[in-house]
Amino acid sequence: MKGLLRAALLTLLLAAPAYGQASGQATYPQKPVRVIVPFPGGGSNDTLCRIVAEKLSTAWNQPVIVDNRPGAGGNIGAEIAYRADPDGYTLLCAPPPPLAINRNLYKSLTYDSSKFVPITVLALVPNVITARKDLPADTAQELIAYAKANPGKVTYASQGNGSTSHLSAQMLATMAGIELIHVPYKGEGPALVDITAGRVDIFIGNISAALRFEKTKQVKFLGLAAATRSPVAPDVPSAPEIGLPDLLASAWFGVVAPPGTPDAVVQKINADTVAALKQPDVRTKFLDQGAEPIGQDPAATASFIKDEERRWRDVIKSANVTLE
Repeated sequence: MKGLLRAALLTLLLAAPAYGQASGQATYPQKPVRVIVPFPGGGSNDTLCRIVAEKLSTAWNQPVIVDNRPGAGGNIGAEIAYRADPDGYTLLCAPPPPLAINRNLYKSLTYDSSKFVPITVLALVPNVITARKDLPADTAQELIAYAKANPGKVTYASQGNGSTSHLSAQMLATMAGIELIHVPYKGEGPALVDITAGRVDIFIGNISAALRFEKTKQVKFLGLAAATRSPVAPDVPSAPEIGLPDLLASAWFGVVAPPGTPDAVVQKINADTVAALKQPDVRTKFLDQGAEPIGQDPAATASFIKDEERRWRDVIKSANVTLE
């Protein structure tokens, strides 16, 4: 009997650490969670991440704080997240540059984006050719003709060097055989402000952020950088319709964690984020901005990011774009 009792006690003692760990993981989070957005407020990255952060805050009964850390094409915010404690209390919510573009664009980085732990992709948003309202071109074809007639005079805004808007405009210039002058900004919001003010000619950015300005007639859409038309702007012709079938550029917004974040924590964040994306009001808010909610498991997210890295690497090489 004593032997059996000792064996039972030993079993309980051995099981205690594992049980404690499981209990700790099951109750995540125990304190506020910070979500770093590596671009300024006002753009799609900021808006969509805040919608989800609000839902997670309710589900977790903990504050989920969006922390905007713009600069250097998303590299500043990405480095902060990369060097944070891998405990699930600091996350990165970012578009392609710091996750799939910058590693092929910059000569050196202070973080290794391939080591981030993928959690999920929030949404996919096609890019649209947006023009100032008084630009003497109402279609993509007229824009190309205008640029050819005025070489070196047509300017385009971007979210910053190496952003999808920068590379998308380079794609357009290469495919159409035109010269465009790059005017980089620190994020999508400032770029849109200046195009509505008429300080730059065009901007090839996310339809979700530009849509509200187009609806109020502050800008105009000339063409979508997607294979099909968008349900939120059904009158805007697709890339094949404007004669540039390979002008395909979409932004997406991924959530990742610092290297070494425990899988159980990653799975918890993934499950609750995907659940938030399925809520009808979240889907409506996303779709109203032209953003298609995605929500996928970490393995699928990792595969998606790798595919995007390869695709944008080819664009960077063909456009011969490099940054210090």
